[in-house]
Amino acid sequence: MKNILVPVDFSKDSVNALEHGIGIANKVKANIRIIHVRKNKNYDTPFILKGKDNEYGKTVNDFCNELVQKFKSKYKGKGNFDYLIRVGKVHDIIAEQAELDKAFMIVMGTHGVSGFEELWLGSNAYKVVSKAPCPVLTIRNGYKKRKINKIVLPVDARRETRMKVPYTAELALALKAEVHVVSVRTTNRSDIEKRLNNYASQAEDFLKNKGVKVVKEDLKGSNIAEMTYTYAVHQDAGVIAIVSNERGAPVTMPISSTAQQMVNHSPIPVLSIHPNYEN
Repeated sequence: MKNILVPVDFSKDSVNALEHGIGIANKVKANIRIIHVRKNKNYDTPFILKGKDNEYGKTVNDFCNELVQKFKSKYKGKGNFDYLIRVGKVHDIIAEQAELDKAFMIVMGTHGVSGFEELWLGSNAYKVVSKAPCPVLTIRNGYKKRKINKIVLPVDARRETRMKVPYTAELALALKAEVHVVSVRTTNRSDIEKRLNNYASQAEDFLKNKGVKVVKEDLKGSNIAEMTYTYAVHQDAGVIAIVSNERGAPVTMPISSTAQQMVNHSPIPVLSIHPNYEN
């Protein structure tokens, strides 16, 4: 079975990401694993809760176990639903665990960049996308779980833009979602338009040959990221699939500025796929 890894810091956003992860795991028939990373082996975040008669503390282990117990009834994947607590740098450990698990996907929340940088998820989502050996689905705060009927697949002038197509096709088939192949450009140069049309047509042909329903669009504007997620919002899409890096770049290199803007600002969940990733 496939494996989906969900980092949690027990915030509402990480629990929201867990619900999304469970929904996807049910569709792609995947195991699901919660992971929480502690700063060091002697550090355990104190959780103080108010009971009926007094205040009492809970450990990280208690909270992880409660999450599994609370959500296991929603998991229909017929695989394993467990949790893991590890120690170290959050983004390094998450990427390492994804490698060990041969994860199909990491699903994690992100608080964006407006005053939430100090929180566990918000300070690490970008780094996880940069280092992860598998695709990462990032979900901004407040985004409610819904059925994914449409996936937006932006196509730009880079060769590696096509590298996300096979994974997107597999996901679309599992979710029974249509894919919007959207060529995005900031220029009217004829050579760029021709290249984009070729890339978009190749993506369309590949998806259709796999049995995926495809819609093809062309957009021109001043900001590729903004054009893409604005289109996705208007189409009521559930996911935007992007390439996070340039082909040939090591997984540890920072993601591109466009990908960074998408992860930080898109109100629609963003699926970041490294161009060297192989299904």
